[in-house]
Order: sequence, then C-alpha cells, then structure tokens
Amino acid sequence: MSKSEAPKEPEQLQKLFIRGLSFETTNESVRGYFEQWGMFMDCVVIRDPNTKHCRPFEFVTYATMVDAATNARPHKVDGRVVEPKRAASREDSQRPGAHLIVKKIFVGGNREDTIFLDGDEEHHLRDFE
Repeated sequence: MSKSEAPKEPEQLQKLFIRGLSFETTNESVRGYFEQWGMFMDCVVIRDPNTKHCRPFEFVTYATMVDAATNARPHKVDGRVVEPKRAASREDSQRPGAHLIVKKIFVGGNREDTIFLDGDEEHHLRDFE
C-alpha cells in the first residue's frame, strides 16, 4: 500500500484543544509555538462575538496524529501557561467522567525478577507524573 493509499487518520486524533490562552493571543502566536510538533492543517482562535477578543481556548488540527505536543509540558504562549488536550466531540465531552484526569498507569505482564525489586519504582515512574 503506497502512502497515497494509506488510510487517513481520524481527524479527532489530529485535533487538539488548547485552553488557558490570553485574550490577546492570535493564530500566529499559537501557530508559532505549536508548529514545532508538526505541520498544521488548521488553527482556529475562538473569538467572543461581542468583544471580538480571543476566548481562552483554541482548536489546532495537525496534518497527522501528534502526541508529542500534549506530552511536552508545560507549554507557554504569550506569557501564559496553556494546556493542550486531544479534542473531543461535543457528544463525548458531555459524557459523565469525560473531563476526569487519571494519574494511574497499569504496569503488568512482567516476571517478578524483572520488575523493580530494589524499591526504585518511584524513581523509575516519577517522570510520568
């Protein structure tokens, strides 16, 4: 299968929701910062219909799925710390528990002699907090 025949990734995997933006934030400042993780297809600053100021969030769509942008925290745009998350459809975002942040991982399938027997599990996993 050639690249041109490869199935396209779902747009939801390419789209990020960026929250915590300044009211003065522009498409150019968001694009200038977040393009380091991939090529943009779209960058939409949401504006208040009355004041025309930037709302404190934006949607960014990359050409391909990008996890690096969400993993490389903290992010700072126009002097404000912002939080990128994978964008969810309106229906998905209204489900109970949709906005919970989970700080647990499951590490399994390891033999007892290959897992952290020296009490170093905190050291090995601390970077993922």
